Amino acid sequence: MTDGANIPLAERMRPRDLDEFVGQRHLLGKGKVLSGIINRGKLPSTILWGPPGSGKTTLARLFARQAAAHFVNFSAVLSGVKELRAVIAEAKASLKDGGRPTVLFVDEIHRFNKAQQDAFLPYVEEGVITLIGATTENPSFEIISPLLSRCTVLTLEPLDEEALGTILDRAMTDRERGLGTLELTLELEAAKLLIGRADGDARALLNNFELAAGLAVSARPEGKGAIITVSLVEEAVQQRALRYDKSGEEHYNLISAFHKSMRGSDPDAALYWMARMLAAGEDPHYIARRMIRFASEDVGNADPDALTISVSALQAYDFLGPPEGELALVQAAVYLATAPKSNALYAAYGGAQADARRLGSLAVPLHIRNAPTRLMKELGYGEGYRYAHDYQDALVPQEYLPSELRDRIYYRPTDRGYERTVKERLEKWRKIIAQRRMTHRP
Repeated sequence: MTDGANIPLAERMRPRDLDEFVGQRHLLGKGKVLSGIINRGKLPSTILWGPPGSGKTTLARLFARQAAAHFVNFSAVLSGVKELRAVIAEAKASLKDGGRPTVLFVDEIHRFNKAQQDAFLPYVEEGVITLIGATTENPSFEIISPLLSRCTVLTLEPLDEEALGTILDRAMTDRERGLGTLELTLELEAAKLLIGRADGDARALLNNFELAAGLAVSARPEGKGAIITVSLVEEAVQQRALRYDKSGEEHYNLISAFHKSMRGSDPDAALYWMARMLAAGEDPHYIARRMIRFASEDVGNADPDALTISVSALQAYDFLGPPEGELALVQAAVYLATAPKSNALYAAYGGAQADARRLGSLAVPLHIRNAPTRLMKELGYGEGYRYAHDYQDALVPQEYLPSELRDRIYYRPTDRGYERTVKERLEKWRKIIAQRRMTHRP
């Protein structure tokens, strides 16, 4: 290995030009969008969205090199508006003196809050900088619309097995930057295991390979010709890191699977998807909030206790903390999955929302308006209102909806669970009210 052996293998093997770049053929292939941008030599401000280890930082550096631009690495974690001002001042001075343009690379740009992102806008618009932001999270949710509209969004994909295999081969044979001087032998099954456990992440692949190689070399006094076996890879990689980002596509795929498993009354699938999310680092509060929503949306009054249990699960988790508190979330998930289901509340509210949007500000019937002043009373506010508790069964034939919506029914309970009782009660009340209307007897 070279004098840079103390630099991580993943950093040493970073591609030096586009010919060395592996993967993202949907962007870099002949006639593809990135090829066109690179050939033109003028880079637009860009958001690179993709999972860890897919090449976002490398592409940003190569873009800058291709455009002969000054590359500034700007961390959203370590830097703020003060540091940005310094970069902008330097970029303006460079342009004024006819120097190189500046590419400002912002890693984890989603970590900037909305106000901080606003600070980029004028300089992107004026062309003072070319902004390249990298994010593992969906830009639609995390990047402010004005900034997003001024950037080209490119979606990177996890690297496939072929791409990872190429990267692994290079790292093993490259004598200048890789581990080629060690003359390693990598068993086929061990290579497959490294590639599989990388989960599409080139950085994870090279880190794991470097660790496994270190274990192999340490067991061989002469230091060369070591064999990397499956057992050494297993030792190096104790646990697979699941691909997951808390606001990106995989996040929504898993929470969708969790929600739909509960809706489909499959507690086993619900538990699996919950376990996947928690193992990958999802915020338990997010899972709890989704269950609380589910309790009203998909269970509703078929089992009113579902909402109570879901809220209690969140409180129990906060009281106990992880990992003990996770069992309360498990209890709620199983309860929801096995509860009778009804979306009648969800549908009812949707119908009411649609009428509210479609019909606008319909007048409140005079008899149920509040009349706190003398003028309001003189105008008829509250006149003729019948106090329900003064009547038998607390039922009175009185209109509560605007006249345009008279007799509109939004809530239609099902025959499932407790909602059957609600349905029977409403049907009984409606019959009583209808009879009293016909006989004019309140």
